[in-house]
Amino acid sequence: MSGHDHFRIERSGAVTTVSLNRPERRNALTPEMLVALREIAEGFRGDAETRAVIIRSDCPDFSVGADIGRMGGEVPSVAELRRTAENGALLLRAIREIHQPTLCLVRGVATGGGACIPTACDFRFGTPDARIGYGEVKLGINLMWHALPLAIQTVGLARAKRMVMTGDLFDAETMRDWGFLDEVLAPDTIEDHVMAIARQYAALPPVAVQMIKRSANAWAGALDQAVMHADADQWLLATRTDDFREGVAAFREKRDPTYRGD
Repeated sequence: MSGHDHFRIERSGAVTTVSLNRPERRNALTPEMLVALREIAEGFRGDAETRAVIIRSDCPDFSVGADIGRMGGEVPSVAELRRTAENGALLLRAIREIHQPTLCLVRGVATGGGACIPTACDFRFGTPDARIGYGEVKLGINLMWHALPLAIQTVGLARAKRMVMTGDLFDAETMRDWGFLDEVLAPDTIEDHVMAIARQYAALPPVAVQMIKRSANAWAGALDQAVMHADADQWLLATRTDDFREGVAAFREKRDPTYRGD
């Protein structure tokens, strides 16, 4: 099955909705899915009919992040690992550079890469059961995908440190109060509400709206690439540690890990 098979795309007038749909794995993200979603995002560049984009999930959870079940097995070369490690950053860049306004609807768990995707969108809405966090540290690895500056821009420096350094999941009300979620809405109203806001943006003059978005993002992220160019190399180093192996083993064995700093 290709990565594209785990996404469903629907158009309603000038609004296009992209839905993650891998329910059997709670939308766990595979390398193939990262490439597929990046291609979908890049495809909006030449789509003059779409004036707003919604990213959501067909499943009870938005996404539990990277498919840890895919880890292990044959170990690729360092060069191959390094190239693969860039896929997440390329995806977030593609989402960030979608010309049209992007709205993300988060229900259930959104962690790791599953939290990075909403962070790259312009606006985020959640249901009361949403729980959001960056859980990489609990596997002994850093937050990568060039997502750290986006987290800081979204919730502020201290709160971003708290989210990334603890790896905890935070409830919807906290995420709204911190600025990650724009609104928290009931499950039976959120879809219509987000669609109405998307249509509001779609009805505005697209040239002006898209210029404003690009300028705002360029100002906010002026130093992102310069500062975060090495996060994939940090990840490569972290995956060579005993703490990483202990974190993955503890996750699979459903036990508390014991980290020793080596």
